Amino acid sequence: MVRTMKNSSSSESLKLDRKTVERNRRIHMKGLCFKLASLIPPHHFKPSKDMLSQQDQLNVAACYIKQLSEKIEKMKLKKEAAIKAKEASNGNFNIDAINMIGIRLPVIELKDLGSSIEVILISGLKKNFMLYEVISVLEEEGAEVVSASFSTVGDKVFHSVHAQVKISRVGVETSRVWQRLQDLIY
Repeated sequence: MVRTMKNSSSSESLKLDRKTVERNRRIHMKGLCFKLASLIPPHHFKPSKDMLSQQDQLNVAACYIKQLSEKIEKMKLKKEAAIKAKEASNGNFNIDAINMIGIRLPVIELKDLGSSIEVILISGLKKNFMLYEVISVLEEEGAEVVSASFSTVGDKVFHSVHAQVKISRVGVETSRVWQRLQDLIY
């Protein structure tokens, strides 16, 4: 009878250990999923991160990773084309070589840096927009522009705008800024 009690108590402790291990595993996986979702830029989520289920967040992450992989492949091809163009021009890397790479203008890049935002725009001389319109979009969405600059190289205009979040508790909805800039530029 003593032996039976030992066996039953050891099986109960095994069940408790399994439950604890499983609970800790679920907590760990939930933390990893949260960390993965936090690494994805906000403009890749349609509504908001809070409204998506864990499975939806994983699907968005998988889609984002696939987009990044495709982007890397395109960039590798552009790099190879740039190297070939540079070699073809005997080491004199000029604006014609850049044009051979095939960058389609305008280009817009938005970087969410937490309490600040960086916007980089590349446009052609013919397809131009007013920089004050970009600044207005940022300010209307809750950011304060700290610096803005542009430079012209050949027939391309490079704009760089740095902005800080006005109210850190509220922040800036970067997906909305992204969409408004897309509408403005294209």
